[in-house]
Amino acid sequence: MNYSKHDLSDTIVALATPPGVGAIGVIRLSGERALAIAEQVFSGKKLTKQPSHTLHFGTIKNDDGQVLDEVLVSVFKGPNSYTGENITEVSCHGSPFILQKIIELFIEKGARMAQPGEFTLRAFLNGKMDLSQAEAVADLIASTSESSHGVAMRQMRGGFSHEIQRLRDELVNFASLIELELDFAEEDVEFANRPQLKALVEKIHSYIHALIQSFKLGNVLKTGVPTVIAGRPNAGKSTLLNALLNEERAIVSEIAGTTRDTVEEVLNIRGVEFRLIDTAGIREAQDQIEAIGVEKTMEKIGLAALLVYVFDVVETKIDEVLADVESLRSENAQLIIVCNKMDKLPSYKPEWLLNPNDPEINDFFFAKQRPLNTSYLIPHTSLITLSAKSNMNVPYLKEKLFEAVIGQKVSGESTIVTNARHLEALQKAATSLDDVLHGLDTGITSDFVAMDIRRALNYLGEITGEVGVEDLLGNIFSKFCIGK
Repeated sequence: MNYSKHDLSDTIVALATPPGVGAIGVIRLSGERALAIAEQVFSGKKLTKQPSHTLHFGTIKNDDGQVLDEVLVSVFKGPNSYTGENITEVSCHGSPFILQKIIELFIEKGARMAQPGEFTLRAFLNGKMDLSQAEAVADLIASTSESSHGVAMRQMRGGFSHEIQRLRDELVNFASLIELELDFAEEDVEFANRPQLKALVEKIHSYIHALIQSFKLGNVLKTGVPTVIAGRPNAGKSTLLNALLNEERAIVSEIAGTTRDTVEEVLNIRGVEFRLIDTAGIREAQDQIEAIGVEKTMEKIGLAALLVYVFDVVETKIDEVLADVESLRSENAQLIIVCNKMDKLPSYKPEWLLNPNDPEINDFFFAKQRPLNTSYLIPHTSLITLSAKSNMNVPYLKEKLFEAVIGQKVSGESTIVTNARHLEALQKAATSLDDVLHGLDTGITSDFVAMDIRRALNYLGEITGEVGVEDLLGNIFSKFCIGK
């Protein structure tokens, strides 16, 4: 995208509603001549003479006087508009033919087609929002759950920006004092109190670290939680998937190895999307197709944030469960163990998995021999007993899934990082602050301390667009839809 001054002085036009047939379609114009261009084809009140934030009924006519449609035209005058420029939005009937003809008419009168994200780009360049808020607009449009919507709304309203600005303001004060010291280097004076500076840097570093840690949660709130359902053939994985979704999504059969490929569905639990992935049963493959399915299972487990291991309490022995858990364990995924088919063996005690060497456990529950390695011990909180077939404890499993990812980590005022670009800038800022602390501890000269502080300020400024973002604009705004 070309961001030259000439381009940004043009009046731009685009369809602001999704393409296709609908009851209503909205066409948006922005720029100095937006109202004048619309006025040339609008039969009704003089739009340029109307107050801002008003709505007007009339018709759109072509140069031959043919009425294309009856419309409502809104007037927003800069700087009190989304882009900071004059904006008009034409609400007409949602016929693709009508929409196309009206857009063509506006282009004939001097507008040009907007490029992706150009309306929001202009809002950023005109100071209506900072860069992190502009990026939140795209996240808001793409939000598909209550959690992703909430995070995007908080960021778009400036919650994250205000936090970053507060950190920068605190650093700028000390940075200016250290810069002043450089002007009096020959007098060997200190204007910045070093212990106070160190305490401030440590405080800011701690907060930035918390923001960095929030990215893992923020990313799953934004994109959904990849949740793999794994286990041996006939453990009831597909039945459990169907029970969680409350619909017959996966094929259920008594024949082992029914699921050959992964089955993926989305489950919304209290506003958070879980991307459930039902996988092929883990066993020695009987044919090449099943082998591919098992290989895909292991790939999905490696990418999961949550791993739900399901086993049949009747058919799967304790040592087999422990061996499976050990082989499937992943550093990236939280583990939930589901003791399934409890309706067939209600006397089964999940505590047996916690202490498999207990001599009171009947040898019936072991396939070969009692495990001796206590490293297999499983956290009690990860065990759930249920019957997917009868829906017993399935609602409880949903709560456990939610708690495993969210818990008490999110409040209405939580600042959560969801953007990979922001994460990278925060990581670089944290490294720069590490250098500041090291310099203060080793007594390096003020010019090097000042340089490290400037680097930290620069990285924080990149997040909100205050410094050094020109080369990023094309990449960021090209991901927007045309009419935004």
